[in-house]
Amino acid sequence: MSTPTVALGAKQRTPLRPARVLLHVFLVVTSLAWLGPLLWAVFAALRPYSETSTKGYVSWPDKLGFDNFTNAFEQSDMTHYFGNTLLIAVPAVLLTLLLSSMVAFYVSRFDFRFNIALLLVFTAGNLLPQQVIITPLYRMYLLIDLPGITVSGKLYDSALGLVLIHVAFQSGFCAFVLSNYMRMLPHELTEAALVDGASVWRMYWQIVLPLCKPAMAALATLLSIWIYNDFFWAIVLISTGDNMPITSALNNLSGQYFTDPNLVAAGALLTAIPTLIVYFVLQRQFVSGLTLGANKG
Repeated sequence: MSTPTVALGAKQRTPLRPARVLLHVFLVVTSLAWLGPLLWAVFAALRPYSETSTKGYVSWPDKLGFDNFTNAFEQSDMTHYFGNTLLIAVPAVLLTLLLSSMVAFYVSRFDFRFNIALLLVFTAGNLLPQQVIITPLYRMYLLIDLPGITVSGKLYDSALGLVLIHVAFQSGFCAFVLSNYMRMLPHELTEAALVDGASVWRMYWQIVLPLCKPAMAALATLLSIWIYNDFFWAIVLISTGDNMPITSALNNLSGQYFTDPNLVAAGALLTAIPTLIVYFVLQRQFVSGLTLGANKG
């Protein structure tokens, strides 16, 4: 009596279940909900305002071009504001990663009485709403004099002031993430280095830190996006328009009596390009950093 055999390598089709269909419908709808505003902004940026003012935005375009992007880049002086943003974001990201990794190394590789309490102090700073400390922070920035260090002579209205506030607010989250990751590393590595006479700094800089590259890359991606997109602290702590970061450059595209929405859409898309570049460059490290420890038993 012969029995049916299944050819090797033949793919078995997954049965179509209602739950699976609903899941795919939900994912498609969610994706469209996220991509819809972006695609609409691209569509508006490619159309001249004269056309949309007469035919409306929900209409078939007669002309598509990149004139709005060119005009937005020139009118908002984005080159200058991109430079201001780099002057703030790059030092803030590097300082945050350096200081938070030091804290994470100390609380994860050394046992002492206030180990967890110290980590909670750093993490608790992220739970405090930024709006709560506007007034005292603003007054403190006005009282701190830095003659010869900043153009304004004070911590207020300077790139240094924005760098420090970003480092202060982001270090807690980074220290928490890095400390959890460093606890996954075998303690035998630092113990062997200690037996060989390695100093604490050498254990941190040459042994533990190189192993944290995936987590550091993931945090660098997040920090770059968060600091780059910051608008709140720039408005509060910067008064001179030329000192503001790129997020404020869109204000130059808004007139007193008239604003071209298509031009603003083009400018908003241009300001988003650096964050996309950072994500695509660090995409592999970002994904691997987020999935670390997922299979730990």
